[in-house]
Amino acid sequence: MTQELVKLRPGQQKILRYHAGKMGVSAVPGSGKTWTLSYLAAKLIREGAIDIDQEILIVTLVNAAVDNFSIRISTQLRASNLLPGFGYRVRTLHGLANDIVRERPDLAGLGTSYQIIDDVEANRIKQRIARDWLKSHIDFFEPFLDYQEYQKERIYEGKGNLPALVESISTAFIRLAKDRQLTPRKLREKLEDSHINLPLVEMGTQIYSEYQDALNYRGSVDFDDLIRLALRCLRSDPSLVEILQKRWPYILEDEAQDSSLLQQEILSMLAGENGNWVRVGDPNQAIYETFTTASPQFLLDFLKREDVEERSLPESGRSTMTIMDLANHLINWTQHEHPNPEARCALNPPLIKPTPQGDPQPNPDDCPACVRLIEEPLSPEQEIRYVATAVESFLADHPDKTIAILSPRNTRGFKFVDELKKRKIPTVDSLLQSTSATRLSTGALANILNYLSDPESSYKLSQAYKVWRRNERSDEEVWPFYKTIAGMIRSVDHIEDFLWPNTSGDWLEDLDIEGQDIEIIEELTTFREVVRRWQNTVFLPIDQLILSVSQDLFLDPAELALAHKLSTLLRQFSDAHPDWRLPEFTAELTNIAKNQRKYLGFSQEDEAFDPDLYPGRVVVATMHKAKGLEWDCVFLTSVNNYNFPSGEDFDQFQSEKWFIKDHLNMEAEIISQLKTLMEGNPFDWYQPGQASLEARNEFVRERLRLLFVGITRARKWLTITWNSGRTSNRNFPARALIELINYQEKKP
Repeated sequence: MTQELVKLRPGQQKILRYHAGKMGVSAVPGSGKTWTLSYLAAKLIREGAIDIDQEILIVTLVNAAVDNFSIRISTQLRASNLLPGFGYRVRTLHGLANDIVRERPDLAGLGTSYQIIDDVEANRIKQRIARDWLKSHIDFFEPFLDYQEYQKERIYEGKGNLPALVESISTAFIRLAKDRQLTPRKLREKLEDSHINLPLVEMGTQIYSEYQDALNYRGSVDFDDLIRLALRCLRSDPSLVEILQKRWPYILEDEAQDSSLLQQEILSMLAGENGNWVRVGDPNQAIYETFTTASPQFLLDFLKREDVEERSLPESGRSTMTIMDLANHLINWTQHEHPNPEARCALNPPLIKPTPQGDPQPNPDDCPACVRLIEEPLSPEQEIRYVATAVESFLADHPDKTIAILSPRNTRGFKFVDELKKRKIPTVDSLLQSTSATRLSTGALANILNYLSDPESSYKLSQAYKVWRRNERSDEEVWPFYKTIAGMIRSVDHIEDFLWPNTSGDWLEDLDIEGQDIEIIEELTTFREVVRRWQNTVFLPIDQLILSVSQDLFLDPAELALAHKLSTLLRQFSDAHPDWRLPEFTAELTNIAKNQRKYLGFSQEDEAFDPDLYPGRVVVATMHKAKGLEWDCVFLTSVNNYNFPSGEDFDQFQSEKWFIKDHLNMEAEIISQLKTLMEGNPFDWYQPGQASLEARNEFVRERLRLLFVGITRARKWLTITWNSGRTSNRNFPARALIELINYQEKKP
């Protein structure tokens, strides 16, 4: 595939002229930034920009994007008669950090057998420590609380109140401390030398110290540790930096609007002062600041540097002109007229432009009537019924189109799912939780491994048999036969006599059965051959074992693809834990099957999802999970001033708890105290409440970007609704929604 055969947009043409140096790219939604970055990587390889022992390093946000980049680059290289899979490496930041630490774990203070715990396990540890700390410091929060005496038990014992708040603010503290390269020991030393009263920092340091002790006891690091330890390795050994710079002479960074300070520092060191570094992102789609230490400001500052070539991808073929006009007006209004001046930097140019004539992805035909912004007040229940009715009507007229209902939170999304299922409307909720298919397929493999790790258990072999025949469970006529077989297997005293009989006895030959004896014998004989194959795989590497067993379990291509992903994941665990055996791998599969683990590639954030595979079915998702996706028809829901505040006096803020005095955001307050400790500037010392006001403004900015993301998910049909909340006198349509309604009404 040569460049002459590809129809490039003007913005893409400018970017693909890149040969070396630093370049920053602002890319609007639907502009094809992943394709452009993949094409650039393949172009550099085709042109011989790297040596045979070098790679182009592509860094992206989530594991699904890793797969996407790898497939696109391989396809382009194959089309040029080049060997796919060589000359590039695609990593998430955590994957890259792990690669760096594995190079020299001694520089990170780790042994070669360290393990990485996922967020679920890390949060479980922090939750236990935080709640134990609260029990032993029962009066600590009294100066911050505002409640009636009858509410005390509810505040202190309710899981969603003070116990959860302690966990939340300690998590925010630990995350920032690690981002600033602060160990518990450093913090204690600072506190001892400080003459400032910082009680929240003292609390955070105690919980942080216990948390790190718990990780050390397990020989583990968490995801935040990986990033800071990778940077420590690079700072500790200039020769390691030189090795990696030579290995990766080009760095292409995707989703750069979600970079953290540490990510920027790591990539900056790898690129070097005069190195080759391309950063691509959309600051208008930075919607994760509330949950991470990321900030779009890092990309915005990078774009302004004198040594950076600034480019943009402003053309998008995703949406109709009416929808693009709506998104562009939101940018302009935010910049110039938002009632809160602190929010006016939330959205920035470039504005979205339609694709040029002859583009391979032309914009859909414009349809102003397809965009509906609902001004009328609806209760939460009325909004659900209104949207469900509108969905029914849309699917009746457009059964072949894709459609999504997007809500601000998972809990609200599940209410839409319940209503749709009541109406028997085909629904997909895998972006709210891991898919049932994933859990069932993973559970099937876990059951087989569970037997293979205990091959003398007749009960586990019986369970393995039911898994093997699980597709017959829905057939009420034949399933009793298979249940009978499972019961017979469970009754075997010595499994060896069934699977590997010798001259002393053959359980199968000794069976005393009548009637269906031939069918039963044939079924048991067939299963015995299958189990023998499984047992012969136990000495293979875990990934090969999984793939071998999967051939007997799965026929569906999606299940086989899942088995491949699971085999890759378990191989990674095997490399990280050479001492692991089948019981440990079984436990990991079981955790995935129970939806308890947030593994890259198997979590709601990272699992690859293609809306075009679900025409005629309603995808229900949060607006955060919808980023990077698109549908023909989108319903944005709950766009009120609670979910999308503007910072005006009547707005409520989700992070401000009802039982905390003066509407303090305790996460913001503990971070402010930590910054005061580290900066030590007496003219900028901690002032209670100031950080909470700043956090309000940041939340307003992020929610404007979230609304922008939601609008730009739609290709042709877009409906935006709002609800009055549980107390109808407190919630109103979001200020931004009112502005968009007024803008739409003024248009000719």
